[in-house]
Amino acid sequence: MSKKIYDYAIGEDMSLPVLIKTADVRITKTEKRYIAFTFQDKSGQIDAKFWGASQDDVQEFQVGKVVWLNGKREVYNNAPQIKIQGLKVVEDVPVDSLIERVPISMNDIKNEVNVALCWIEDAIMARIVRHIHKRYEQEFYDFPAAKRHHHAVTGGLSFHTLSMLRLADAIMNQYPGINRSLLTSGVLLHDIGKVIELSGSVGTEYTIQGNLIGHIVLMSDEITKTCIELNIDPTHESVLLLKHVVLSHHGRLEYGSPVLPRVMEAEILHHIDMLDASINMISTALEKVGYNEYTDKIYGLDSRQFYKPKRNIN
Repeated sequence: MSKKIYDYAIGEDMSLPVLIKTADVRITKTEKRYIAFTFQDKSGQIDAKFWGASQDDVQEFQVGKVVWLNGKREVYNNAPQIKIQGLKVVEDVPVDSLIERVPISMNDIKNEVNVALCWIEDAIMARIVRHIHKRYEQEFYDFPAAKRHHHAVTGGLSFHTLSMLRLADAIMNQYPGINRSLLTSGVLLHDIGKVIELSGSVGTEYTIQGNLIGHIVLMSDEITKTCIELNIDPTHESVLLLKHVVLSHHGRLEYGSPVLPRVMEAEILHHIDMLDASINMISTALEKVGYNEYTDKIYGLDSRQFYKPKRNIN
């Protein structure tokens, strides 16, 4: 069985096919051009610098292409990277064989999401959520939840949503005063704007709309558009509450939410979103280290490194 990126030890020479996930052309202080790559296979993604890149190199090594990589696994600033020794585009390795996917079938995710849709008893919220989900169904089950940080794999958006639905269900069972329709609707809609914000699951980049507007406001606009299409009063309290939980789900103004949570369900949505994203980032990092070792820096968690203790099995 051929080795993958994270099968190689630090300092070990490596030779394997990888997918170019990102390829950013940059200039050094001495005005030399280089390409900052992120390579990917099913074991994860890793960064590398291609120094002294020519214009032909920039044109040849594009996002979404498969290349044969020769190099060495290294660590720089407590982060994994590859020292590139050779790079060549290959045509006989399918992209699909190098893409990370969620650890659950799409049919299972769809079945659970469909059950959750039935939790929404508020008629207006139910119509809006179902309409938007139907509009973006294909993208919702294919897109990642982020370009890099959490659930940044094919199907990650729907898997992240499913995880949050499970957390929300447990919380709603513990605290019966929660508006089940509102929290469920918020979970189902909060990140769907990412299908507009991001370009797709292969070579994920931010779109112009993603860079200039962002998924939070994009989803608020989608709710307004849906109200017009379904002849729903956009000033109805159910619509306003639904917009509020979407707009406030990042929890803080400096994190991109234009408003702070002002209803209980919005506060809960923010916390379960953060909880699931954080656990995913930590778990992904821990998978790549041995027991009694520290992970690489997790930039989405203040660049902290997490320790992996050995668990005693009784």
